[in-house]
Amino acid sequence: MGASYHQFCPVAKAMELLDERWTLLVVRELVSGSERFNELRRGLPRMSPTLLSRRLHQLVRAGVVERHVDGADVRYVPTQAGRELRPVLEALGAWGVRWIGELGEADLDPKLLLWDMHRHVDHRAVPQERTVVHFRFRDVPAGLRDWWLVIDSGEADVCDVDPGHGVTVAVHADLRALVQVWLGDLSWPAALRGGAVEVAGPEALRRALPRWFTLSEFAAVPRPATPV
Repeated sequence: MGASYHQFCPVAKAMELLDERWTLLVVRELVSGSERFNELRRGLPRMSPTLLSRRLHQLVRAGVVERHVDGADVRYVPTQAGRELRPVLEALGAWGVRWIGELGEADLDPKLLLWDMHRHVDHRAVPQERTVVHFRFRDVPAGLRDWWLVIDSGEADVCDVDPGHGVTVAVHADLRALVQVWLGDLSWPAALRGGAVEVAGPEALRRALPRWFTLSEFAAVPRPATPV
């Protein structure tokens, strides 16, 4: 637990646990389905492993998460208390979409974007055979430029090195533009028309690709009306 506010207010008591740096983002990953330490690391790429371990220990001790051990396999599973934080996180995210300003360059992370996208694949829309989407972000440093999303047998995996499979379609994009598409601030058609996102491959697959993803849950959040 963090430092006490010494207030009986339930908000204050909740925040003694939840307002420490990274804690709510760890919970975000847990309620989104990440259970293993390495999965959590992929959803929190800028969080140190030491701090992640500490936050998980705090959440377990607080009864928000259970640690399940089966031999070498260790999973972290939200308890009822943890699951009840989902609508809190959804409300915070919706508020952030509506009222927080434009993202800075440092907020744009291809690793986090691809990790989120892999959780939102509509497997009913993807071809039945193994499908490989090669993403190239032309405006980021070379070491973060190329990513592969491998979709096969109802599973999706993110690779930062070439997995060695044939590429089904290739997406060349400005990172900011694809983040905007993902968050619902820019439509796929507008991004494609403007050239900020380009898709290469057989025509039928190029046209189908936007339907392979359900977009972020925050894409449908109504934006505030722009003052006249």
